[in-house]
Amino acid sequence: MALLEVRDLRVSFATREGEVRAVNDVSLSLERGRTLGLVGESGSGKSVTSMTMLGLTRSPTTEIAGEVLLDGIDLLGLSDDELRSVRGRRIAMVFQDPLSSLHPMRRVGWQVSEAIRAHENVGKKAARARSVKLLRSVGIPSPETRIDAYPHELSGGMRQRVMIAMALALGPELLIADEPTSALDVTVQAQILELLARLQEERGMALILVSHDLGVIAEQTDEVAVMYAGRIVEHGPGETIIGSPMHPYTLGLLNSIPHVDGPRTERLMPIPGSPPSAVNLPPGCAFHPRCAFARLSCEGEVPSLQSVESGHRIACPVVAQDPSLVSASSP
Repeated sequence: MALLEVRDLRVSFATREGEVRAVNDVSLSLERGRTLGLVGESGSGKSVTSMTMLGLTRSPTTEIAGEVLLDGIDLLGLSDDELRSVRGRRIAMVFQDPLSSLHPMRRVGWQVSEAIRAHENVGKKAARARSVKLLRSVGIPSPETRIDAYPHELSGGMRQRVMIAMALALGPELLIADEPTSALDVTVQAQILELLARLQEERGMALILVSHDLGVIAEQTDEVAVMYAGRIVEHGPGETIIGSPMHPYTLGLLNSIPHVDGPRTERLMPIPGSPPSAVNLPPGCAFHPRCAFARLSCEGEVPSLQSVESGHRIACPVVAQDPSLVSASSP
């Protein structure tokens, strides 16, 4: 049985402009110890999907449907109090911007200790000692000193490590890392990804890596789900998605990434146009206005995921019927 199962998840927000359909019929699963990459441009729905798993999108103006099963328990059906007991202890999240996620007026040690004391009956000294160990485990040098620092006194990479320590404080079974490297330079990005991989192996956690950059998480994931306009448009093993992408959108993402081994004069191939408004999605396949392989039929029904080979599914009937269309354009 999978640790996490998301079934037909739909999330929409009522706004003055209209209904924002942020997530549309998303289904995915993840087993213990495995890593799933959730990839897409800004506004594709990947962060809303992740935050909804933790109950962080609940509000009077939000409509949520579907199921999010953690070990068979539907998190969407839990009350706020019940969800608080799960959040942090069984499922935790590392947010995108550590500087805005950490309290600027509290020392980082207090913030890590707070997560421990909120769920367990431990004293301040014991929580502080555990916090020092956690900071050491995520690679912060001299944790006995750094524990008393304020967030602004740490570098971006150090703040992200503090966020990871907070998320791991209670030993969750599932960790969601939402763009954990987006505000960091390339060298620190690699260090944070290596850290997450090491901690996952040591603790046996399941991990969801959320990113807009396929190149960042290419070697870190067992499976990749590519999202566009609130839907999963391609899903499969990480090496398959990177090596043999089939959906035109995935292909466009990969062609937009510079390759170190390519000629220095080679121009990048950006995806034309912009992502659609979630208030007014195009009919049929939402990607068809930007797609080089679009047909008139693409404006009909919304395409569902269909298998093109074992474990590899795409939401593009045009390419599914004629895979040779994308082979010449593959990176």
